Amino acid sequence: MKFTSQTYGNTKEILKTPDHYVDIPVTVDDTGITAVDGKKIVPAGTIIGNGMLADPTKLAKKAVTTTGVSNAEGVLQYDVDVTYGPAPGAMIIHGYIDKTKLPVQPTADEITALKQITFIA
Repeated sequence: MKFTSQTYGNTKEILKTPDHYVDIPVTVDDTGITAVDGKKIVPAGTIIGNGMLADPTKLAKKAVTTTGVSNAEGVLQYDVDVTYGPAPGAMIIHGYIDKTKLPVQPTADEITALKQITFIA
């Protein structure tokens, strides 16, 4: 695994109440992520799932919905750079999320799957 260091000014805060949330560590998959300016970034606020709650060894991927059921398990808390392969991140599984700061608005099926997350505009 290659290691690079870069300094950023601020991180994007997607939490509506940053003092009331629960997150867990996940490894974010780099498959299917398109590079922009040479970097593959999975943005904060991405709805993710792939069975990580049942099996922590699974990689976190963008949630998918099939026949009205979403495999969403949480929301990516911060941007994750997967340029050089899968990378560590944090998945929010309980809390209040600011919908206006998400890269893509959650679907009704994703909101249903994320029972302990409240999306607030």
